[in-house]
Amino acid sequence: MRALQIAATGMAAQQMKVDVVSNNLANMSTTGYSPRRADFADLSYQQMSRPGSVSASDGSMLPTGIQIGLGVRPAAVTIIPGQGSLDATGGDLDVAIDGNGYLEVTLPNGTTAYTRDGALKRSADGQIVTSDGFPVVPGITIPTDARGLTISPTGEVWADFADRVDPELLGQLTLSSFANEKGLEALGSNLFAESPASGAAFSGQPGLDGLGTLRQGYLEASSVDAVREVTELIKAQRGYELNAKVITAADQMLAATTQVR
Repeated sequence: MRALQIAATGMAAQQMKVDVVSNNLANMSTTGYSPRRADFADLSYQQMSRPGSVSASDGSMLPTGIQIGLGVRPAAVTIIPGQGSLDATGGDLDVAIDGNGYLEVTLPNGTTAYTRDGALKRSADGQIVTSDGFPVVPGITIPTDARGLTISPTGEVWADFADRVDPELLGQLTLSSFANEKGLEALGSNLFAESPASGAAFSGQPGLDGLGTLRQGYLEASSVDAVREVTELIKAQRGYELNAKVITAADQMLAATTQVR
């Protein structure tokens, strides 16, 4: 009986959907987090009678045929890019990306990663880094005697000093974009890596070539919609229950078969 295996694939698919929804809900407070969506596809079909095959000696053809589906399979877990709300923090190193783009950071192994988490910090030597200590590209160092910091919407970083009238330009923050943003590889810790599916990164000045601008003193909130996620959770739960009922019904049918005398 195929129903047991088919329902089992359905239960596994709904379990995966619950996993994705639970991860979205767990990251409701994660800075710059974009929710994920589980996508599914039907499995192969058993062709008991192909459409268009000859059904009689007179050459009549079957208009539809008999094709028995064998269940469902996971097709993808897709990132749903979206602009989260900008929450005011007042921090001089808190930077929200208003629009398209990612900050570029350098990992300890020398590889490049990308993030929308603009909760930047200052390291012991004054370098601008992420919350995990990864330096932001290009490397910008804040002098120890700087009394104030200004980050313009176009990414220019200026420092104020007590003994100077004019601020000093420390560097220029850049943003990176991708042809297929959904193809980025998630690394955790709000980081993404370039992949063959995403295409090569295009880096440029914020506010130009379709890139967003920077908002100092703000952080981008998670774009998770709690109402939508709870709705998807209920749908997944009901789908799981229905597939479980199919297994129960198939078991009862098999039990009835074994009792035939």
